[in-house]
Amino acid sequence: MTLGIIRFDIIAEYLPMMLKIGVKTTIQLTVISVSIGTVLGLIFSILRLSKFKILSFLSAVYVDFFRGTPLLVQILMFHFAIMPAIGRFPSIVSGLVALSLNSGAYIAEIFRAGIQSIDRGQMEAARSLGMTYGQAMRYIIVPQAFKRVLPALGNEFIAMLKDSSLVSVIAVQELAMTGSLISGRTARPFEAWIPVAILYLILTMVLSRFVAYLERRFGKSDTRS
Repeated sequence: MTLGIIRFDIIAEYLPMMLKIGVKTTIQLTVISVSIGTVLGLIFSILRLSKFKILSFLSAVYVDFFRGTPLLVQILMFHFAIMPAIGRFPSIVSGLVALSLNSGAYIAEIFRAGIQSIDRGQMEAARSLGMTYGQAMRYIIVPQAFKRVLPALGNEFIAMLKDSSLVSVIAVQELAMTGSLISGRTARPFEAWIPVAILYLILTMVLSRFVAYLERRFGKSDTRS
């Protein structure tokens, strides 16, 4: 079926491939990298605020490097230089390492800002009750900071969803790479890239709605408390 210059039969033929391979891999890359990045970000944000200057310095170096260099360069660096020096790994592993470390650097700054926004008196009150610094961070400071930075974390998740398309340069078959393969196979770039763009739009809109839902839910819990 055609409508003007659009071949809907080609879109219908290759849409399952986009969904089963492209969308699935894109979601996996995003969820895994942001999950690892959240753990790294929380650790490095705490190290950045540490009174031990060497730990704070090392955390700053990590954050500045991964925020100050292009993600594409980081992906190529890990895939062609660092990972081969360690061993033989599939392309998706190199992509995940680069995405996770990049995400961790941005999330570290998000958490640092959230932690610093909490009134210092809460830490002092927790310490006066006999809590250690770690206990106060775990039970008092970090939970409050997490609620405050939730919108920023949601934006990072959406940004990583789109940035994951960069791993296509190392032949990871996520959504963008799938579109490229279909375009080359059919010689119909319009029918390949327009559905890819629409699928990215759908994914980002779903994520945006989910983050908004979490914000409302946490907001209600704060009101009740």
